[in-house]
Parts: sequence; structure tokens; C-alpha cells
Amino acid sequence: MKVCIIGTGFAGICMAIQLKQAGIEDFTILEKANGLGGTWRENTYPGAECDIPSALYSFSFELYPYWEYKWSHQPQILQYLKHCSQKYGLEKHIQYGKELSSAHFQEDIGKWKIRTKDNTSYLAKFLIMGIGQLHHPQVPVVKGQETFQGTSFHSAVWQHDVSLENKNIAVIGNAASAIQFIPEIADTAKSLFVFQRSANWMLPKMDRAYHDLEKKIVSFFPDILKYYRFSQWLRTEFLYLILNGSVWLQKLAESFAKSHMQGIIKDPGLRKKLTPEYPFGAKRVLFSDNYYQSLVKENVHLVMQEIQEIGQSSIVTTDGRAREIDILIYATGFKTNPFFYNLTILGRGNRSIHEVWKEGAEAYLGITTNGFPNLFMLYGPNTNLGHSSIIFMIECQVNYIIQAVQEMEKTDSKFMDVNDEVQKSYNAEIQAKLSRSVWNKVDTSWYKQGGKITNNWPGNTLDYEKITKKFDISKYELI
Repeated sequence: MKVCIIGTGFAGICMAIQLKQAGIEDFTILEKANGLGGTWRENTYPGAECDIPSALYSFSFELYPYWEYKWSHQPQILQYLKHCSQKYGLEKHIQYGKELSSAHFQEDIGKWKIRTKDNTSYLAKFLIMGIGQLHHPQVPVVKGQETFQGTSFHSAVWQHDVSLENKNIAVIGNAASAIQFIPEIADTAKSLFVFQRSANWMLPKMDRAYHDLEKKIVSFFPDILKYYRFSQWLRTEFLYLILNGSVWLQKLAESFAKSHMQGIIKDPGLRKKLTPEYPFGAKRVLFSDNYYQSLVKENVHLVMQEIQEIGQSSIVTTDGRAREIDILIYATGFKTNPFFYNLTILGRGNRSIHEVWKEGAEAYLGITTNGFPNLFMLYGPNTNLGHSSIIFMIECQVNYIIQAVQEMEKTDSKFMDVNDEVQKSYNAEIQAKLSRSVWNKVDTSWYKQGGKITNNWPGNTLDYEKITKKFDISKYELI
């Protein structure tokens, strides 16, 4: 095939639609599961929803007047992706049950040999990775966890057949997933212990359902959606100014977050436990309208002591206290580093991408990396955002890749490889900016691999749109 896309999340679906819009039909999408959707297929825990407003967490070319809430829940986001696949005729291009195992660049013919875990092989001129970062659950190693005789699972593989009613439940973790499902299970549990390693800055979502009248109006006047989406984008760009602006803006945001908490949490001791000791934005800022409310319930207990070991029916903390539990839920995030975890990617000279990236992943524009010709990445290194919608970034990347494919088709070249000096210069520039950012004010976060910030983009979204707007073939070596 001409193009092989890996994954059917937002990135893969967007790439496929735009290929078709550009008149390129010779492509296949390989999907490891039996249905599309990426992280929105995988994460079905109670209360799963987006932390970006729906109007912005959707494609600019496929605005959707049917959102039920301002911040959409997982089932409707998955339905939106299915709608996009149906509308643009993608199903015939998708091969389900094909999980990528390896990709090996064949330099003599200028193509990628792709192998899936069922031992199927493919050849493609262009390989586009749309696998995302949030699909390999991270479960920490804790002494004694294998002896636990109750039910345990990660939030990303929620066991819906397990009843939580009147059970003693422990949740390890208190970040983006945990703050969504804890309010949903708090009333059901007999007791709920939330084991917190560090506090998070949190802002209210101010979510609500859309009124029927609102939905009718945008159905008749769809252009209203464009202006509403733009207003949501402006709002998120203001958050960027807070994250990367002056210290007084960060202090103002911290004051607002503390005031929000104080309006709900009356116990000074609990407020202290929930107040971060790092600057606003240094780690992912969370959004919730009901997490704090769940923590003041009589049956919910915030535990700050470090876990010493897990027993057959209890968790023992370093103060010697044992808490009896029936169900243990890990809300401990995902293996986001290294990029392409558990995959064998071999480029020119049989070099492994993990060897090339041993000091931390990097790529030119987050899209291409030297030594791996005709390999494109969506949501690649240093393209994550701390303030806005990743869909915006994905659309910029897709636009760039379409132009690259079209330019290559005009030449007699077998492949193109980004110039090493171009890549080094680009990454030196963005790492210099990142070193001065708020994200560099903490030693560890999911944004980092070792001491290097490998995930985040240092600018605003317009900065990224500007540098990816036009593909420049002079930045590449043509073979």
C-alpha cells in the first residue's frame, strides 16, 4: 500500500479522512482491537469524560451539534468517532485485530515492512503512527500485591461485572482518571480510601447539559458552532498565558484554585493535604465539579501515608496502620515514556528508535525523526499541550503530512529523511524554551523522561500552526 496508518483514535481517523479528502485512497489503517476509538474505546470507567470542552475536542471540519454536555462523556465521544468513520467511508480501510509488533525500513526499496502480532506482514511507502500515549496502563510494583485475595484492576481496564456496593475500596492515585470515577463510586462504597502521593491543582469545569433550544439553534445555524469553538479556543489560550506567563498570573490562578477548594472543603487539615507544593501548571492541571465534594463524605478517607505493603485483604502504610479492603483500583496512569513502548521500530542501518532516543524522544516538529525515512508521527514528541485541545495539534500535523506525501509523489525519490542538523537545531531551540517553563520546576511528571521534557510543546497553538502550515522539502534529504 502507499500509506499505512496505525491506530483508529482521533489521530488515525483524522489522518484517514484528510487522505481521502486529498484524493489518496491507497491506505490501510491497522487497529489492534475489534473496534475503533483509541483511548475512548479503552477507558470505560464510571464518569469517564473529556477535560477539554466538546466544541474544541472535535475536528474543525466536522463540527457536531449533538453534544449532550459542554464536556462530553466517553460514550458520546466514542460515538462521534464512529460517526466520522461512517460519514467519510473509513470502514473499508480498517483492518481490526491487527496489533503492530514491528516496523523495519527496507532501505533498498524505500518501504516499511510492517508486522502485526498475528504474524501478518505489510509493505508501505509511508508509515504514520497514530497510536497515542494513553493506552498502556501503568501499574506500580508494590510489595505483597500478588498476595491480595480481593479484586484488583487498573481504571483503564475497568471490571464492570464487579459489584462495588457496600465494599471497602482502595484507590491508588488521585489524578485525571481518579477524580472522575471517585465521585461516581463514593456513594456506593462502604468505605473508600484514596491513597494520594501528591496534591493536584484543580479548577472547576462548570459543566452542564446543553438545552434543547441551544441544540435546535445550532442545527438551524451551524455557523454558530464555529464562533463558539473559537471562543473556547480563546479561553484555553488564556490558560497558556497563565502557565507560561508572569509569576503573578500563576499566583492569581493558585488563589482562584484555593478559593474554589475552600468553598467546599471546610476542614483546614484536609485543605492542606489537597494544596500542591509546586507552582500552578508544573504538573497537569485537573478539572472537576464534584471531586472535592466526594472527599468530604463520611465514608471517604484521604490517605497521605506511603504504602508499605499490600496484604491478603489490607493495605499497610508506613505508619503501621492496616486498612481492610475488598477491592483495589489502580488509578496510576499510563506508560507514556518511552514513546513507542513495547514496539520494535528499525530505521536506516537497522538502528532501533529506542536506541536513538535513549536520552529522550525527539523529532522535527514532533512529526519526523532522522534515520527513520517516510515515518510520520501524530501526537509525537513535544506536541502535547498543557492548556488546549490536542485535536488542534493533530490537525496541524495531518496537514503537514499530507503535503509531505504529495511532494514526495512529485519526485522520483525512494524516500526522504529529515536532515539531522535541522532536527538538532529545532530541538535545541524548543528545549531551551522548555527549560524556562513551569514544567521544569518539578523533578518528575508524566511530561518528562528523566530530566528531559519530551512530551510538551513550549509555545501556544498558533505558534505550532505557523511552523507546520507549509511543508518545506529543503529540510529533508531525498534519496
